[in-house]
Amino acid sequence: MLLALLSPKMLAILAVIRLYKYPMPRLALCFLALVSAVAFAQDSPSPQQPAGRPIPNRQVPRPPSAGGSKNNAQTDQPTFKVSVKLVNVYTTVVDEHGAPIANLKQADFNVTEDGNPEKIALFQKESELPLSIVIGIDASGSTKKDLKLETDSAKRFAHDILRPIDVLSVYSFSEDINEVVPFTADLKRIDHGIGEIVPGSATALYDTIYLASKNLMKRDGRKVMVLITDGGDTYSKIDYQAAVRAATQSEVLLYSIIMVPVEQSAGRDTGGEHALIQLSRDTGGKHYYAKDLSQLDVAFKQISDELRTQYLIGYYPSRRLVSSDFRTIEVKLAPTVPNVNALQVRHRVGYYTSPLE
Repeated sequence: MLLALLSPKMLAILAVIRLYKYPMPRLALCFLALVSAVAFAQDSPSPQQPAGRPIPNRQVPRPPSAGGSKNNAQTDQPTFKVSVKLVNVYTTVVDEHGAPIANLKQADFNVTEDGNPEKIALFQKESELPLSIVIGIDASGSTKKDLKLETDSAKRFAHDILRPIDVLSVYSFSEDINEVVPFTADLKRIDHGIGEIVPGSATALYDTIYLASKNLMKRDGRKVMVLITDGGDTYSKIDYQAAVRAATQSEVLLYSIIMVPVEQSAGRDTGGEHALIQLSRDTGGKHYYAKDLSQLDVAFKQISDELRTQYLIGYYPSRRLVSSDFRTIEVKLAPTVPNVNALQVRHRVGYYTSPLE
C-alpha cells in the first residue's frame, strides 16, 4: 500500500537501495525494476517530441474577437494564395525604330506586381538560354493561295533561329490540328514536315493556341509561339479567354504574322486580327502584317533578332494572399537609362495564381 503513495522517481530510488543494501525476493526486485523503467519513460521527453515545444502541424483554434460580424464579412471575401515560386518575366526592350536594346543591367529595371514594388531576385540576358519554339501555320481555305509562301518562309526562319540547344515544333491548323513535327533540332525533319502540310477549310486558331501552349508548358527555358494566319477563327471549341489563359500560364511569347494579301478585302476578319494583336501584346510578343514573301521574311528576321536579345527578370511575390486570381506585372526602365522615353518595354501583363485545368 505504501508503494502506491510513492512517486515514480521515489520507487526507482528505493529499488536501487534495496538492491545494494538489503536482500529482496527475486520477484519483488523485478517488480521494482519494471516500475522504475516505466517511471523514467513517463517523465522523460520523447525523442520525436522535444520537451517544451508544440506538436507540429497541430491546428490551434483562435478565439473569436470583438465585432464578430464585421470580421466574418471580411473572411467571406474570396482570397487566393500566391505561390512562393519565382515569377519569370521575359522582357524585350526596343528603341523607336524597333531595334532591340541588348546592353541593359539589372539596376536599369523596376518591377511591380499589382502596383507594389518587387525585389528582383534573378536577372539574366537570354541570348544563351535554350528556346522551345512552336510554329503554327494556318492551312485553312482562306490562306490556301498563300500556303506555299508561308511554308517557304517558315523553313528559312527555322534554319536562321535554331541552334543545337534549341528545339522547334510545327503545327498546321484548319478544321483539324496536327503537330506535323514534334520538338526537334533536326532541320531535315522540320523541312520535310513543313513540306507535307496540306490545306483544309475552316480555322481552329484558338484551339491551336491552347493545345500548343499546354505542350510548351511542359518545357523549360524560353517558350515562343509564332503563328502565320489571317487572324480569323471559325471552328474552335476553345474561346479567346481560354486561349489567353493557357498562353499566359505557360509563359509563352506569342508572335503573330497576319497575312493580308488584299488589305481592304470585304471578307477580312478585322475582329479576329484585333484579338490576335491583343493576345500577342498580353504575352509580351508582337504582331506583324505581311502581304508577300518579302514581308514574311522581314517579320521572321525581326522575331529572330528579338529572341537573341531578351532579358529574364525573376522575383518572388511579396504578398502571399491576394483578392484576385490574376496578378498584373509591370516592368519599367529606370529614369537613368539613356534615352529612356524613346524605349519600349514588352513583357507578359501578368499571371494566374490558380493552375490551368
